[in-house]
Amino acid sequence: MPSPSIWHPPRLSMRWWPVFQRNLLVWRKLAIPSLLANIGEPLLWLVAFGYGLGAMVGRVPTHGQEVPYILFLASGSVCMSAMNAASFEALYSAFSRMHVQKTWDGILNTPVQLDDVVLAEMLWAGFKALFSVTAILGVMLALQISHSPKLLLALPILLFAGITFASMALVFNAKAKGYDFFTYYFAVLLSPMMFLSGVFFPRTQLPAFAQTITDWLPLTAVVELVRPLFLDQWPAHPWRHLALLAVWAVAGFWLALAMTRQRFRR
Repeated sequence: MPSPSIWHPPRLSMRWWPVFQRNLLVWRKLAIPSLLANIGEPLLWLVAFGYGLGAMVGRVPTHGQEVPYILFLASGSVCMSAMNAASFEALYSAFSRMHVQKTWDGILNTPVQLDDVVLAEMLWAGFKALFSVTAILGVMLALQISHSPKLLLALPILLFAGITFASMALVFNAKAKGYDFFTYYFAVLLSPMMFLSGVFFPRTQLPAFAQTITDWLPLTAVVELVRPLFLDQWPAHPWRHLALLAVWAVAGFWLALAMTRQRFRR
């Protein structure tokens, strides 16, 4: 009987949950160092650029008002942190479990299917990103950067963002032969998004054609959803941005699943 196509629809069950739990239990042993590593860099960006550069920049026009640069940067950097935390987990940690430690091989000797393992890795990376951005938001609240009660709504958005970026990263995880391969992902995709999606400066400063391109980037959608919440406003066109994230997430997961199936057939 011929093997099914690697592109067949996902065959999922609740057996992804024990895999998710396993990753959570392992992470709990190193939770504090892990959180410190994930929040250290964004907070450094915030202090260095928010207070340092912000003193020279002053106020930035965004969403119909002028806001302190540190508030503008904080609302973008928390989105960038969700992207980075989920991507690192779905790349380096997932690759270690899949290729180096052979954890996936052990799991696949049980009734758990590969589709469930990939789903669990995607969801776990998203939730790990949520843990990190929750800590970062706590620090931002302590610094009184924003007092908006609408910030609570940022958490499910950032979770969704983490899942989206995890699904994209798992595509590269499936094709990687070593950790060095991930450099291409950061150089070709994540770094351009970080600088062009409105994290550090308004996208209105970009040429018109560049703005049109960045309208379709997932990080732009996250920034457009989260930044207004920092300003105690409601996002404009929220369903468009959520739909864009959903398309990236579904497409990324399906492609990652197909590439992972192909890898495990060898």
